[in-house]
Amino acid sequence: MSSPATHVTGIDIELIRAQFPSLATTDDGRPRLYFDNPAGTQVPRIVAERMADCLLHRSANIGGYFETSRLAGEVADDARSAMMDFLNAPSPDEIIFGQNMTSLTFHLARSIGRFLEPGDEVVVSRMDHDANVEPWKLMARDFDLKVRYLPFDTETFEFDLADLDALLNDRTRLVCVGGASNLTGTINDVKAICRRARDAGAWSFIDAVQSAPHIVSDVQEFGCDFFVSSAYKFFGPHQGILWGRRESLEQLQPYKLRPAPDELPWSFETGTQSHEGMAGTAAAVDYFAWVGETAAGCCGSRRDKVSSALEVLFDYERTLAERLVNGLLAIPGVRVLGITEPAAMHRRVPTVSFTHATVAPADIARQLAEHNIFAWSGHNYALEVARALDIEKSGGAVRIGPVHYNTIDEIDTVLDVLQTIVD
Repeated sequence: MSSPATHVTGIDIELIRAQFPSLATTDDGRPRLYFDNPAGTQVPRIVAERMADCLLHRSANIGGYFETSRLAGEVADDARSAMMDFLNAPSPDEIIFGQNMTSLTFHLARSIGRFLEPGDEVVVSRMDHDANVEPWKLMARDFDLKVRYLPFDTETFEFDLADLDALLNDRTRLVCVGGASNLTGTINDVKAICRRARDAGAWSFIDAVQSAPHIVSDVQEFGCDFFVSSAYKFFGPHQGILWGRRESLEQLQPYKLRPAPDELPWSFETGTQSHEGMAGTAAAVDYFAWVGETAAGCCGSRRDKVSSALEVLFDYERTLAERLVNGLLAIPGVRVLGITEPAAMHRRVPTVSFTHATVAPADIARQLAEHNIFAWSGHNYALEVARALDIEKSGGAVRIGPVHYNTIDEIDTVLDVLQTIVD
């Protein structure tokens, strides 16, 4: 195993890790190795502190004349401003909070479905998490729409956008794709996809749950109409966030209670929100800004600091991904389900899935857990991906997902343990 790398690509890893109390947790003297991050990351101390402050000192419904209600309103306003900066959104009024990405997508799908006409078409992809497939299929069932599937190349693990061109026509109304795959790790060219959708007269819906923790999100540059993410995938609490282009949202009729406001964003927020979740989400954005200032030396706006942080962190995560991929390829019987070419590693997030010729994914994940290494196995809700790769019936894949608080030493430990499991 290599010696600890405390300074890599400008990042002080020990300073970063010190922000996450859970990374110091041990079980019977054994450290925890968190590689289950694509399903949910650990949180920095600032997130827990802000959430605790909200619960202890700002707990009330919004809209009252008294102090705690006013303070709760500040929490909501701060969260919208933070996500506006995180996404480079034009206005905080376009930021909608909800329980998670799945709930928000189902909620929005009802309103979009009413806006469409029988025979209209929706494009979904074979690379997406089911939360960006099944809600649209159910919408199509309920409103007599047609669903078309964008395939991906099972050798390169990327889209050929000529396939999208072949699907688009004058009945296409919505194109739904992910920013990055939660199984293959592929980063998709959402800007090009959104441009094609727009040229065809269709809206675009981007599931950024897997891309937002790793790469800069810019809804204005992407040119999308809807962009959804989950804070618990980018070091925040269990909270979903939807950005919607104002012109698009205002064409829809939200499903809401009669006394609820008619104005954005409240018209699309059902019931009382998790104000503590909002506080934690804003804190997660501020954590990125702190990294941008500390590791990247950025002294501009919060948006500038967040963007600088993500760029520096992605460079570091690429070193982790390269170490992991190369190590897996050196183990006989392993098949990596994603981009492995060194020159193409910038087109993937560090989430790495693999299978082994003789050892089942669940058995590998179980034995990793016995060494206190946390990883997932199965289809990970990426049903279309698992079916396209013909791994669903054989137990899916093992998924190891490092993020920037992981280290090269932890990667090497995983590879050493894997070697003993499959020998």
